[in-house]
Amino acid sequence: MILPREMDEAGFIGNMPEETIQAKIKQETVRVLVDRENRETVGEITVDDPRMTCRDVNVWYGDKHAIKNVSLDIGRNEVVAMIGPSGCGKSTFIRCLNRTIEGCRIAGEITLDGVDIYAKNIDVVPLRAQVGMVFQKPNPFPKSIYENIAYGPRIHGLAANKAELDEIVETSLIKAGLWEEVKDWLDQPGTGLSGGQQQRLCIARTIAVNPEVILMDEPCSALDPIATAVIEDLIDELRQQFTIVIVTHSMQQASRVSQRTAYFHLGDLIEVGPTAQIFTNPSHQLTEDYITGRFG
Repeated sequence: MILPREMDEAGFIGNMPEETIQAKIKQETVRVLVDRENRETVGEITVDDPRMTCRDVNVWYGDKHAIKNVSLDIGRNEVVAMIGPSGCGKSTFIRCLNRTIEGCRIAGEITLDGVDIYAKNIDVVPLRAQVGMVFQKPNPFPKSIYENIAYGPRIHGLAANKAELDEIVETSLIKAGLWEEVKDWLDQPGTGLSGGQQQRLCIARTIAVNPEVILMDEPCSALDPIATAVIEDLIDELRQQFTIVIVTHSMQQASRVSQRTAYFHLGDLIEVGPTAQIFTNPSHQLTEDYITGRFG
């Protein structure tokens, strides 16, 4: 619905020429947004080829209802950004996707390639290899660079011998854009790298076990702008092989790296849609309030 801004007190346009009226309608319009009180998700929650599906997900910490009836598909080879003010539930939700969330009660259904990840017969160790997590603060193991990458493939039995393990380490570091910087220092501690290098090491460690989905919980919040740009370029490259879900407080980052964006507010998924649409033409008043800086 489009309305001209300039109307008289009775709600009618005065004796403006027709061309003036049309110009006003074209140039100065107001969009009718979904009201702030409406908490139902706006936008298309489904995709044609989902890697993960979430239906009616609820999370409680004691009496606190942290996630409320969230339904969302996560497509193959796409980056989904989750945005919203602090405490809105986006980090809680992302941790539900590989069962790294503790101390709470969870209801609803989350599937990976059609399999319910909360089924009683699901082993969380291989699940967390399939759905890897990169945390806010780089957390390399207190081991050599080589052993940081080799640890996962070794315990999951992905390499039959040392030559295969060497190949996995090299390939993972190449994919993470770190090989050229560390190839002559593989026996040195991973903790001796810079912050940005440590985060790429953690990404390489995640890649090494052949995940289907990579979850990133504010992966650049502790990095400087140069290291952040490197990680963002890396995310775009990794999308060709993996599904990526990223939680970020930076709306600029979300707009740069993602194809779809989901906006959370007080535990509700308020709106989801193509990133360009969410940031330029949102449909919900709460989404517009957040992206325009009225709160958050």
